[in-house]
Amino acid sequence: MEMKEIRLEQLLMAMPNAGKRAEKFLPYLNRFAEEFEINTPLRWAHYLAQIAHESGELRYTKEIASGKAYEGRKDLGNTHKGDGVRFKGRGLIQITGRANYRKYAGYCGYDVVEKPGLLEQPLGATRSSMWIFDTFGCNELADEDNLKAIRRKINGGYKGLDKCEEYLKRSKRALNIS
Repeated sequence: MEMKEIRLEQLLMAMPNAGKRAEKFLPYLNRFAEEFEINTPLRWAHYLAQIAHESGELRYTKEIASGKAYEGRKDLGNTHKGDGVRFKGRGLIQITGRANYRKYAGYCGYDVVEKPGLLEQPLGATRSSMWIFDTFGCNELADEDNLKAIRRKINGGYKGLDKCEEYLKRSKRALNIS
């Protein structure tokens, strides 16, 4: 069953603490969903669960930590002094590291390497999160209703899995998924 858009009341059921932020992000969520094939109720539910957890219900589009922990992380492409802080997590699902910023810049056509703050704005935060969800294979995992595998793709482990389970239950209720 195809589902191209979500409604404000569904978004607020999934993220009851989002408040006015939901209105700010909803147009971007609906604008880019088809581009990244987030187009079934189950895909939407899993995507919403991840962004709810990662962004604190649309509250944060930039990692709270300084990013110093990423300094010198060659696996993230952080090869220049200051890359850890400069390329800390941004977006509703946080893109982290010079290499990932570069990959996303190649896709979207905006120079987020030179202007990382673009990923903190609603358009960049939303589109980049959908790009990650699709690029990391999360749509296919959502089709299998495999939250644990999605969490591992997004987080590299299972940190936040319990919270994501709660958000997934809420999202499924909001989208009438039994």
